Amino acid sequence: MSGGYSNSKKTDDIYEKVCGQQASFAALTMSRLRCMLRGIDIRICIVLLIAIPVFMFGIYLHGQKITYFLRPLWGSPPKPFHEIPHYYNENVTMERLCHLHGWKVRESPRRVFDAVLFNNEIDILALRWNELSPYVTQFVLLESNSTFTSLPKPLLFAGNRHQFKFVEPRLTYGMIGGRFKKGENPFVEEAYQRVALDQLLRIAGIEEDDLLTMSDVDEIPSGHTINLLRWCDDIPPVIHLQLRNYLYSFEYHVDNKSWRASVHRYKPGKTRYAHYRQSDIILSDSGWHCSFCFRYVSEFIFKMKAYSHTDRVRFPHYLNPKRIQDVICKGADLFDMLPEEYTFKEIIGKMGPIPHSYSAVHLPAYLLNNAEKYKYLLPGNCRRESG
Repeated sequence: MSGGYSNSKKTDDIYEKVCGQQASFAALTMSRLRCMLRGIDIRICIVLLIAIPVFMFGIYLHGQKITYFLRPLWGSPPKPFHEIPHYYNENVTMERLCHLHGWKVRESPRRVFDAVLFNNEIDILALRWNELSPYVTQFVLLESNSTFTSLPKPLLFAGNRHQFKFVEPRLTYGMIGGRFKKGENPFVEEAYQRVALDQLLRIAGIEEDDLLTMSDVDEIPSGHTINLLRWCDDIPPVIHLQLRNYLYSFEYHVDNKSWRASVHRYKPGKTRYAHYRQSDIILSDSGWHCSFCFRYVSEFIFKMKAYSHTDRVRFPHYLNPKRIQDVICKGADLFDMLPEEYTFKEIIGKMGPIPHSYSAVHLPAYLLNNAEKYKYLLPGNCRRESG
């Protein structure tokens, strides 16, 4: 009985000395840890050991989503465009249409040059050129044997040029060799190719006050929009085109916020081919933007590897063909991303799959006239060939 009391008292004295900093440095260091552990529940330690790795793994998987969702806290929306109402009806004269927009009609239309960088969008290019063919003076296309991410690629347009005989007399085609600089920012290669496109436009014979459309292949201005701008005087020197935004096909209407396409009254020495905001003026409802609108699953995979935002392919399974097919039919996001918006209301409103649209009204005429050939672009046809 007395021995037990003596041992207990001795232990208490040791702790008093240690916790009271009366021991040596080595003993102090070790015993402080013991003092701390005396007050910690072992269950809390276990929970922390499990929770911290799970939290870090969640950040690894969904960090990009968290960043996009919190965007309204650190990002501010760009300056709003001055939006011009767009008037059109096939039974209204051009003089009247120009007047409705506050412009005057010309005695003769301006020449129009349509210039694009080409990657692998053969079908979309066919829709674009057939839509614009009646109004374009010269089609200008630049193709490279390299993607923006320095992957080698075949010259697909050159191999399919026979499909575009209807524009051959009006076509200026150029090929540029890629620089294949591994690890370089993809936007550097993209800018390099756009500078080359400037040179190709001069070879095509563009002159002052000609109209130049600047847009990616899948950003398709409607024919009547280009016809309006070529016939009207006093149009802005640079005007952006508001396009209906679609994903995978014309079944998935995202919004009407596509704005990068633009039309310029060409100024030698000043006009530079670009794909960013160059004006505060935008013309409403001016065409279609059909992003990732491919016939084959293999084309989806190639585009995901090739385009400038390759950092969005964060995990190898994103490129799995079965996953890609499931994503297309659900109207979900290929990169498992949240919407790139600037308010919580818009982000939450766009979360989840894109609603199906069964309207095929006001789509490119060539698409509807060749519906069997391009049925994968129309509502109710989400299944893709493997390629």
